[in-house]
Amino acid sequence: MHEGVIGWDIGGANLKAAHLNGCGVLERVIQLPCPLWQGLSHLDRALEQALTRLPTSVARHAITMTGELVDLFANRAQGVQSLIQSLATHLPAVRMEVYAGEAGFVSPALGAAMAQQVASANWMATAAYVAPLVSQGIIVDVGSTTTDIIPVRGKILARGHDDHQRMVFDELVYTGVVRTSVVAVVKRVLFEGEWVTVMAEHFATMADVHRLTGELPADSDEWPTADNQGRSDIDCARRLARLIGRDAESAELQCWRRMAGHLAEQQQRRIMDACARTLSRGLLDEHAPLIGAGIGRFVVKQLAKRMKRPYIDFSSFVECRNGAGDWAAHCAPAVAVAALVNRRL
Repeated sequence: MHEGVIGWDIGGANLKAAHLNGCGVLERVIQLPCPLWQGLSHLDRALEQALTRLPTSVARHAITMTGELVDLFANRAQGVQSLIQSLATHLPAVRMEVYAGEAGFVSPALGAAMAQQVASANWMATAAYVAPLVSQGIIVDVGSTTTDIIPVRGKILARGHDDHQRMVFDELVYTGVVRTSVVAVVKRVLFEGEWVTVMAEHFATMADVHRLTGELPADSDEWPTADNQGRSDIDCARRLARLIGRDAESAELQCWRRMAGHLAEQQQRRIMDACARTLSRGLLDEHAPLIGAGIGRFVVKQLAKRMKRPYIDFSSFVECRNGAGDWAAHCAPAVAVAALVNRRL
């Protein structure tokens, strides 16, 4: 039996790590805020903090990333190379394997040279892990910032391979349940019986919306608010009110909850339309399930009900200990890269 695997997903906003023991059982999952666009020092600190909570000796470190996209880097190639170099200062390079999509896992040196395959390939890791375990379905991973929509039927059926292609085909939708600015979701909103244009300002995020609807998981609410103030219902209402030129005190809290419900509905419709586009290809049966992952999978559960399809949680594909099931689904790509390497070992 080997010593286990740690999977790492280096995002632009969060660092995620998952530890599988030598039997392939998920022992622990960690997510830490990491505003990478502000500098590599944030990644260094997050890695140091994560490593204090993870085993010091494992057989492999499996790496995937999306952080190369941040505007700290001139382009994705520079981003991939810089992130691999940073990781190598904290992890033993001889035990590092970098996920390069269809090329599989490669050495850090080769990964740096295969930047286009390594860049933003974490969605493919999730799909590569799940595809052999389910007859068919659509993986819908709703995170803090983005949503991945990936059809599988024994293999990955996605049309896009890089971010641009996936956005063209609605397989990557830039909407999430925490960091997404409300003005990126709607241009106008219903309030007190009228359509009101929202101000093009970063006054509120979708975290405010999902707090007011009562659906945002408390353990996923780690990011600062738009005004760096509190997270109470009245704080959220105050930020939403600014978007339509009002003060929170000018209406009952229930009015702001109704506004939040309308905003949540608009976001859900955007994701549902993207799922419908994929389903319109006719590659999956009428009862193919939605497979939910990410901290926003409460949205996926609602979509499955609306679309009259079964729902399967990503955590059901992972044997977990220590109550790690929810976090397995929260951080699916980190779990997936660890599981893919473990499957080979």
